[in-house]
Amino acid sequence: MQLNALAFASDSGKLLAWVSGVAVVYLPLWAVLLVGAALGLVGYGVQFLLVGEALASASYWQVFLLSATAGNAACWINTACYEVCLRNFRSKARVAIGLSTSYFGLSAVAYTVLADAFIQPLPHQKAKAYLLLNAVVPVATTLLVLPIARVVLSEDKQRSDGGFILVFVIAMASGACGVFGSLWSMSTWVMLSFGCLLAALLAVKVEEGLASPGGWEEAGEDRQVAASAMVRTPEFWLYFFGYLFGGRWVPRALQNLCCGLSGFAFGFFGRCMVSLVDFVCIRYVYEVPRPALIAALTAPMAGSFFLLLNSGSACLYAGNVVIGTCTGAITSAAASATTELFGTKFFGINHNIVVSNIPIGSFLFGFLAAFVYQRGENGRGVCMGAQCYERTFLVWGCLCAVSTLLFVVLHIRTRKTRSVVSA
Repeated sequence: MQLNALAFASDSGKLLAWVSGVAVVYLPLWAVLLVGAALGLVGYGVQFLLVGEALASASYWQVFLLSATAGNAACWINTACYEVCLRNFRSKARVAIGLSTSYFGLSAVAYTVLADAFIQPLPHQKAKAYLLLNAVVPVATTLLVLPIARVVLSEDKQRSDGGFILVFVIAMASGACGVFGSLWSMSTWVMLSFGCLLAALLAVKVEEGLASPGGWEEAGEDRQVAASAMVRTPEFWLYFFGYLFGGRWVPRALQNLCCGLSGFAFGFFGRCMVSLVDFVCIRYVYEVPRPALIAALTAPMAGSFFLLLNSGSACLYAGNVVIGTCTGAITSAAASATTELFGTKFFGINHNIVVSNIPIGSFLFGFLAAFVYQRGENGRGVCMGAQCYERTFLVWGCLCAVSTLLFVVLHIRTRKTRSVVSA
């Protein structure tokens, strides 16, 4: 139970994610990025010193607080990245946000490549190496991108799709390297390929101009809802609980059960899939309603949890792949769902309020899994067999089914609003 609480600690930083949303309204983007990098340096850096015994041992709650600080750091950086996409790619904001969210899913692979290439830690030193990288790499990356972290007020010009297409190709190739390295081995060839693909992104030029009359506009552009008004709408609570029951707590919970390895690798492709669908739809001036899309993604997740009740290895891998892919797609779709439902003006605050359900779900459903596991161990310290998880998977499958129902209701409630905006 204590280990599960430490795993929850990183997610608990999202409970204060709304602070970064407020900050992005009043501070320049470079300042928001610096705050995020500084919080990560403190959260992960002190843990690195503790593991390396450079500092005296810390109490359980001190480590919990450090993990929460590190988790909150990611919220500041993510908020700044979302704002860059929203402000600089107005007519393709969904595509830009989806692509940036996709690369969040490759961070574990990137750190593995860096650790193997520059540190080459022994098995018992890997935790120390990853803590060091998590502390230093965001700071170095932030300092590198500070000169370009701004809003570009471009003149009216023809929008270029070539840059986005090239980014999609690079993203798919990067994801393939990540899957290969996660499922088999991170060879030198895979590491070099992954590094070259990430470096190639710096050479891609994506131009964005003002949307032409009659062109596609981001849904929710005419509806701007402040956070205080948002939390009083039934649409918010349908969205909040729908995301709570079928959202991003799933990968964390599966990781705690040590059965989500293959699903993590395929989560990247789920994120890319949503961006690719948006890119194609924009070309045909069509919009995929986000509540309907998320409902279509949570339904197979529910079925996959029921599939995991079968103890066969084929069902285990198939279920994890579907859950990982759908969870990644939901993560990508949720950001633009917030803009569709409540507008772009207060996005930084609104979306960070929504994602506060991630630590809530991680806490509630993660502890449920830990409780069921401990009941099954019968004092032996280790629980073996399908009975350790079957009740947990049954409950999680039912929760995803409830999530599907909530998003269907949300889609029906917001259909008229979208029709008015489109008209």
